[in-house]
Amino acid sequence: MRCPACNVSDTKVLDSRVASDGFSIRRRRECLKCGFRFSTYEEVEILDLTIVKRDGRKESYSRDKLVSGLKKALEKRSITDEDFKKLVSRVERDLQLLRKSEITSQQVGQAVMKELRKTDQVAYIRYASVYESFKDAQTFHRELNKLLRENRAKIIKVKKRN
Repeated sequence: MRCPACNVSDTKVLDSRVASDGFSIRRRRECLKCGFRFSTYEEVEILDLTIVKRDGRKESYSRDKLVSGLKKALEKRSITDEDFKKLVSRVERDLQLLRKSEITSQQVGQAVMKELRKTDQVAYIRYASVYESFKDAQTFHRELNKLLRENRAKIIKVKKRN
């Protein structure tokens, strides 16, 4: 790791701890030449994952594209930066658990929808309406009804436990 002050690559780690998001490690470092102290973050990265698009084209996995799509779905929704990072990490974890070097864009979309559904149902509907290419209000209505039935079922389960 190079020092941001003097560009020397000789630094030492003073402290390591799990970052507040729980999915990365924060390291406090010090340059051995100039004494400048700085922090770095280490996080899991999906490497060598190829996405097969609907038309058959292939492209490398892009975290930026995932983040962009999630930001659009969650626009004007109340989600903290920390919760957003956790959401991205959960989607990427789901993709890694497939244990494949090539996955379809449909598999990515399904992983996103699974996690969005648990996180924010309005954002889920937004994402699903684009991802599933809802053709009309009726399709939109059917998806909303599914969510409402699931919510009612969860409420009934909780009431039965108590």
